[in-house]
Amino acid sequence: MTDTLLVQPAPQAAAAARRASRSRDLLWLAGLCLALTAAGPWLFDTYLLNVLIKALFFAVAAVTVDILWGYTGYLTFGQSTFFGVGAYAAGLAFTHYGFSPATAGLAALAAVGVAAALALVTGWLSFYRGASPFFATVISLVLPIVLTQLVLSGGTWTGSSSGLTGYETFDLSLEAWYVIAAGGLSAVALLAWVAARSDGGRILVALRDNEARCSYLGLNTARWRILLLAVCGVIASLAGFGYGAFSGVVAPELTGFVFGTELIIWVALGGRGTIWGPVLGAILINVAGSYLSGNMPFVWQLLLGVTFIVVILLLPRGLLPLLLAPWRRHRAAAPVPALTERAGQAAAPGAGQAALQLAGVAKRFGSLKVLEGIDLQARGGELVGLIGPNGAGKTTLMRCIADGAERSEGRVELCGHAVRGDDPARCVRYGLGRKFQNANVFDTMTVAESLRIATTLREAPSWRRWAPALALPSYALEVLRMTGLDQRLDSVARDLSHGQQQALELAMVLALEPRVVLLDEPTAGLSKAERTQIGAVLSSLARRYGLCCLLVEHDLDFVAEVATRIVVLHQGRIVMDGSFRDVTESELVRTIYAGGAPSAQGAEQ
Repeated sequence: MTDTLLVQPAPQAAAAARRASRSRDLLWLAGLCLALTAAGPWLFDTYLLNVLIKALFFAVAAVTVDILWGYTGYLTFGQSTFFGVGAYAAGLAFTHYGFSPATAGLAALAAVGVAAALALVTGWLSFYRGASPFFATVISLVLPIVLTQLVLSGGTWTGSSSGLTGYETFDLSLEAWYVIAAGGLSAVALLAWVAARSDGGRILVALRDNEARCSYLGLNTARWRILLLAVCGVIASLAGFGYGAFSGVVAPELTGFVFGTELIIWVALGGRGTIWGPVLGAILINVAGSYLSGNMPFVWQLLLGVTFIVVILLLPRGLLPLLLAPWRRHRAAAPVPALTERAGQAAAPGAGQAALQLAGVAKRFGSLKVLEGIDLQARGGELVGLIGPNGAGKTTLMRCIADGAERSEGRVELCGHAVRGDDPARCVRYGLGRKFQNANVFDTMTVAESLRIATTLREAPSWRRWAPALALPSYALEVLRMTGLDQRLDSVARDLSHGQQQALELAMVLALEPRVVLLDEPTAGLSKAERTQIGAVLSSLARRYGLCCLLVEHDLDFVAEVATRIVVLHQGRIVMDGSFRDVTESELVRTIYAGGAPSAQGAEQ
């Protein structure tokens, strides 16, 4: 069975033009890198070549900082550590074991291995479940301090505060070293530029924009960040190895906090989240510093600090976006994919099969009991309305279902899978989809990009290009059509109306092909027309597609239209489970909504 084309948001000629523009950009950048690499030895004198080679190795480390900070939002001071690992791998190997091609190869492998292991440990400490971004930054601050102290305490083996100098290294000319450094930087920057603009690269931006939503789209955010840190750590260590092999000098400053801060300054000045901005910042500052620091050593540091402050205040995006502003006006927009219906959609649980089972679920905050003794079962094809006054514990119950770490006790099963301490990403893989009360979307990403992130579990994204088509299940396409989002695929999420943001989040959840859908007030803030549209979609999810839906909603009229069954929650307990008519005619429910406490006799009804 093949996918059927549903929507073609842009003419074929326009899409082809966008792809051609992207190819031209890549060819232009690659040609410029090649030209500068080949012409550099002929254009620059010996002193400037020496300065540039070091700056180019530094720029590679700056690019890794930009990937981590500019794209994923992880402000790290620790990339100097990985750079220092590579530099000291060269210095230690060549000092204590002499130089040979075999020694150099083993030293480079050791640099890669140590950097990767250190990055994995650092990533685990920084991004383990429950760790805050601030904690991750603190860990990155500690890392270079610890490594610097290890180097200083190494005595004659590491050179202590004097470092290692005078060791034998590669017998290459300055021109050859320039080609190696410029070629390595060009390769790293071009690969990073291509990856950042691919479908896979959008995941990095999604992590920065809304890590919680990424988790509820089935992405293991900690694993993504740890792997990315390991890759960037290895690249930085190779740059450090090149620097150590070229300069013949390594010192504790290369591993320290100050150098890590300088990398951040270069990225901020050049342009965070641009790849090429950090290259520009690293080269300009190092070249300018080499000429000015000798004549005005103290004034130069002051000038650098003032420049940094001015750029941050007046040009928060850095220098490169300002320089490229005229050219960007004529750039083709990112391609908008064609929407297609996904073939072979996941089977929903049958009407007689239990999709969600809760037994004895409880949630406590110290001595405060928010939920207690929740027993609930829902089957495929049911849309269960969960109602109750404010503070009844409805949203807390949603969290206990979607995140195994939230509940204090009890048992939860999703589509036959026992949810123990599983995180939201694992629950999504069991078949869960969760829509929050407030629209939980990726603010800086377009509708198409957001939906692409939501399909990551079903279709591995490319790290080389944008895919021309976007395959979604039929009910997700129905949400897009009914709300007009299929005509706004290139619109940024933060520019959408509140109702369209709600619809986008629902479409993202449905793109997962969930079998159990948690809906927390999906009509909050919507107009009457939008509520009618969403109501029709929700009804079809259960009745037509056989999904199991749990709906938290205060509007009883809306619940009456869509729900097949009503569960009433009060003071952390289920006090009634039945049809809408049974609930509305219940004296117990009237008492609860009137603000009174139900009697013991009424609670047993």
